[in-house]
Amino acid sequence: MVESLVKILLIEDSLAEARLLQELLTGATHKSSEFSLLHVKRLGDGLRELSQCQISDIKCPFDVVLLDLTLPDSDGLASLPPLINLAPSLPIVVLTNTNDEELALEAVRQGAQDYLVKRQINGAMLLRSLRYAIERKHALENLRTVNHTLEMRVEEYTAELIKKQEINEFKSEFVSMLSHDIRNPLNTILLAAGLLQNNEARLSPEKKHLHFQLIRSAIKNMAQLLDEASFIGKADAGKVHCELDEINLETFCRQLISEAHLTISEKHLNVIYETGGAYNTGLWDETLLRHILGNLLNNAIKYSHKGGDIRFELFSDIHQVTFKIQDSGIGIPHEDLPKLFHPFHRAENVGAIPGTGLGLSIVKKCVDAHGGQISVSSQVDVGTTFTVVLPLVPE
Repeated sequence: MVESLVKILLIEDSLAEARLLQELLTGATHKSSEFSLLHVKRLGDGLRELSQCQISDIKCPFDVVLLDLTLPDSDGLASLPPLINLAPSLPIVVLTNTNDEELALEAVRQGAQDYLVKRQINGAMLLRSLRYAIERKHALENLRTVNHTLEMRVEEYTAELIKKQEINEFKSEFVSMLSHDIRNPLNTILLAAGLLQNNEARLSPEKKHLHFQLIRSAIKNMAQLLDEASFIGKADAGKVHCELDEINLETFCRQLISEAHLTISEKHLNVIYETGGAYNTGLWDETLLRHILGNLLNNAIKYSHKGGDIRFELFSDIHQVTFKIQDSGIGIPHEDLPKLFHPFHRAENVGAIPGTGLGLSIVKKCVDAHGGQISVSSQVDVGTTFTVVLPLVPE
């Protein structure tokens, strides 16, 4: 959020225009305590004010720059590059005496956040333009930071995987899959950010909220994908450990089904949950167990035909617990079964169904961490059954 005090650097050669702008702001806010304004007459003076931040390594004392495009030492859009180069994170609103649509578009293309014609400005318009420019610039800077962080994480995870023994087999597939799956949420971010930047004045508060929600959702999807890649890297490095805690498996499994209720309902699936045995409470790692059963249940939902059945069975005895998750979906071709738990491997018949090929690899590594076993039986166009057997550790 923008701070209540808006700190403005005004670069304007006309003292009369500067006084008028200050009066407009005072009239719009009804008090001068809501903004502070430093007025300089030349671009060079403005650059010197901003350069002090870099020299002394202090936080920039300005929230926004109001820039006249006709100055004694600079003219037109030539004033923009020096300001942007010196303070790239500082929003700029340009001022001109000419109602020139092409000039306005070019100013925005070159990095300005807004464009105002002096003789058409009123106080409310000026204050709104400044505040929205700050918000838009902050949003774009946050997106750049997130994108940079994501790029660094991708590079780190790729470097980790390169060290692994099987990297020669799936390196190219890893890059291709990761790039493909990150591209979709990145496109969503770029599209929503572009709409916010270029149509901000025409968007209702509800539409703005929707676009920010889309951005947050896309970032969450990318983070989840990268977390999966990170988990694979940690498991291969032997850094995934089983931390046991008391869990009631019957309750735990019912909760997983409940959490998937929305996607189950969307596909009109019928989930049949059965339990047997008297040893449903013991010591397991909840995080690893959620990876195992959550991935298997989500796959059963994803690859089932609409209106099909899913069987979720839990059986226990004094030595072990057995989970069976059976779907009535597309099945897995016989030739894909040997590589089913390899990272990034997907069966040939998945078509356009989304996925990264990491889920079953994560399941296998979590089962191994528990000292258990996993098996699969499948028939194309009939369905697939996964069976997980974990040792029962008494309380």
